[in-house]
Amino acid sequence: MRGKVWKFGDAISTDHIIPGRYFYLRSNLPELSKHILEYERPGFSEMVSPGDFIVAGHNLGLGSSREHAAIVIKMNGIQAVLAKSFARIFYRNCFNNGLPAIICDTDQLNEGDQIEILFDEGKIVNDTQNRTLSFPAFPPVMKKILNEGGLVEHVKKYKDLKLV
Repeated sequence: MRGKVWKFGDAISTDHIIPGRYFYLRSNLPELSKHILEYERPGFSEMVSPGDFIVAGHNLGLGSSREHAAIVIKMNGIQAVLAKSFARIFYRNCFNNGLPAIICDTDQLNEGDQIEILFDEGKIVNDTQNRTLSFPAFPPVMKKILNEGGLVEHVKKYKDLKLV
């Protein structure tokens, strides 16, 4: 995976990702996805390109357990989210929907940096800064879920939870 960094701060909640006033659009995901992070960065859905990355500080995804937050991130072409830490439910929602969530030192990444993520090696290569960061490898079960496109797709394919 290779793309551009879009940097956000700490405590970006699911309400920041999808403003609550658009909750009525939860059955219209293409329309809902147009409002991603609009309070943090107006027009973000029009600025982001397929293959880009959202990078944040501590506790990304705190707040309500809206599964839609991870879904609309992915719908906007974001390949992965990187943060110093994640809210537990949001972290699982990312994987369940096929969106990699990487815990790493995001202080080493800047807005606009071009990075490449090497999952099997647990490395983030920052081409802009000519620097490499490490991150903990995903457990095999998480890799399998991601490779299937998320937990829902895995269950559709196998009609069961065949994770081992």
